[in-house]
Amino acid sequence: MKILIVEDEPRLAEALAQLLRDGGYETHREADGPGGLASARAGGWGVVVLDVMLPGMDGFTLCRTLRGEGNQVPILMLTARTGLGDKVDGLDCGADDYMTKPFAPEELLARIRALARRQGELPAPAGTAFADLRLDLSAHTLSCGEKSVQLSPKEFELLRLLMSRAGAVCPKGEILERLWGGAEDNNVEAYISFLRKKFFYLGSRAGIATLRKVGYRLEDGGGQDQKHHI
Repeated sequence: MKILIVEDEPRLAEALAQLLRDGGYETHREADGPGGLASARAGGWGVVVLDVMLPGMDGFTLCRTLRGEGNQVPILMLTARTGLGDKVDGLDCGADDYMTKPFAPEELLARIRALARRQGELPAPAGTAFADLRLDLSAHTLSCGEKSVQLSPKEFELLRLLMSRAGAVCPKGEILERLWGGAEDNNVEAYISFLRKKFFYLGSRAGIATLRKVGYRLEDGGGQDQKHHI
């Protein structure tokens, strides 16, 4: 299971990551609110461990934003703010659990296991949509109207990431790191091309814009071959 850690204090973030790795989990770290939100939107997490006091966007706002978008990933808030009002605010904005620092490592792991079990009892979301496209998250198919195509695992992961950032730029370096662990960048260009061909086959109005030396952006009405050179 993969766990997203959103914590701006480097030593604590590393200690959390090591604790979770020792517990058999994969981890990814973000150091600010906007980065945490983007990663959470990308999906694939068993649990999000979320600090409250973050640069750029506080944890309460991040959690509330995810829940407002229908994202039901289990969220464990972990913070030094011990007041009852803070705990109530955290739970009211959609967090599943709330722990205060300092904490016992055994208790943290136990609560993460409980959240993971709870997630397993919930039905998985059927899919996600953008423009006239619908991505089926269980069957890994992409549909437009009456037509549909099967996506390869990497095509699926890439499109899901782009959909999570719809209308915003997804940096090429981030795509490489998430999908290929930082491998050669021609992988990204090849799979962007594969997705554009599938959009064309489906007759979709959606497009993937290329921003040279920056990244890619999913657009409504852009057409599959649209490029921006900046």
